[in-house]
Amino acid sequence: MAQQALPLTYLEAGEANGGTPMLILHGLFGSARNWQTLARRFGESRRVYALDLRNHGGAPWADGMDYRDMAEDVRRFLDDRGFARATVVGHSMGGKTAMALALAHPDRVARLVVADIAPVAYTHTHAPYVAAMKAARLEGATRRPEVEAQLADAVPEAPLRSFLMQNLVLENGVFSWRINLDSIGANMEGLIGFPDFGTARYEGPALFIGGSRSDYVRPEHHDAIRRHFPAAEIRMIEGVGHWLHAERPAEFAALVESFA
Repeated sequence: MAQQALPLTYLEAGEANGGTPMLILHGLFGSARNWQTLARRFGESRRVYALDLRNHGGAPWADGMDYRDMAEDVRRFLDDRGFARATVVGHSMGGKTAMALALAHPDRVARLVVADIAPVAYTHTHAPYVAAMKAARLEGATRRPEVEAQLADAVPEAPLRSFLMQNLVLENGVFSWRINLDSIGANMEGLIGFPDFGTARYEGPALFIGGSRSDYVRPEHHDAIRRHFPAAEIRMIEGVGHWLHAERPAEFAALVESFA
């Protein structure tokens, strides 16, 4: 059952110039803050809104995280601000949300940029990260390294561990996780999947950017991409993995700017 669309929190960049605004949708375990630098760059030519998706950042929490519902959250953001349409840039989970918005409401998406994700179900899961974060003993911790050390076995990669630790907040001397780990864990199967949109197509301009060292956008995914996004252009950034916008921000930004 579809849930009520939630009001999303966001960061802004750039000046309103009457042109089409840009929305940026982060990936799983991320937030709008991860995109501040790129939002400022894109904001040199347009108004940019980096959104916190439900159960992330400062956005409301909800039991459900279906991509159709998350797309409706973004549609509500457009409605609440009187925007007829926007250029939508999404990475990973945010990319699937952007695709769901484009397929459900193609008239609301002027141009679509999807970073390192395809409209398919994946087999790898991030459930171990959720379990490790939930198992971390936060009560009594006084320093962030004490908490990070508890994630080391489940998350041996230091950059990924640092990324997850961005969700740890300290308020009134007490640590807590900013994200809704219970909902994310309960909805993991849907998050690594993608809804069945049947024969729905987004005919507008679409750019899919993948990392050559990532397995999220492979040649075997191209048919699924073009089935729903017939005008899609697929570009790869060599030598980068799933977090391509963080590993090679200038190259990623140049591709987006030349397209959108």
